[in-house]
Amino acid sequence: MRAEDILPMHINQADIDGVTVRKGTVGAFLANARVWRDPVASADAKAEAERDIVEALPALRALGLFDMLDIRDDALRAFVAAH
Repeated sequence: MRAEDILPMHINQADIDGVTVRKGTVGAFLANARVWRDPVASADAKAEAERDIVEALPALRALGLFDMLDIRDDALRAFVAAH
């Protein structure tokens, strides 16, 4: 299966189990996780990444991301589990 089989080019979001999932949600989570873990990122950047991660969790869970993949970073895994 390819990405366009899930969301064709002209569609930017899908409804999965009552949750709107936008294209780019997984990529944004990964980018935010990098900032959240970055020891030289500013406190503001980390806080923004944290807010964005929490906001994306319902969509990521609807996708089943965490059913298939484990978060290897202990602190990030605990943060996600707490929210």
